[in-house]
Amino acid sequence: MAEIRKGDTVKVIAGKEKGKQGKVLEVLREKGRVRVEKLMTVKRHMKKGRSQANPEGGILEKDGTIALSNVMVVGKDGAPVRREKIGRELGAKEKARAEKRAAAK
Repeated sequence: MAEIRKGDTVKVIAGKEKGKQGKVLEVLREKGRVRVEKLMTVKRHMKKGRSQANPEGGILEKDGTIALSNVMVVGKDGAPVRREKIGRELGAKEKARAEKRAAAK
């Protein structure tokens, strides 16, 4: 199974946002959830003077979270990645992710 990391492009495979794609902003491992850019937005009501970032208050829209089991890593070509391996070539200092796709039936 492909491991989801910050910066990956994922596709939602279940739930309200099914079929949509976005970039991962944050992975919450302890809760088993992931925050995806512009998906599952939630509204929060803020009282006037409660935060320095928004002193006027009002209704704020924030990115909500999606369960890890409901998202799938998508490769550069838009096809879902089933497995991946992390390896390092001879002489290279950084590890690279290589995508493996399931055989088409």
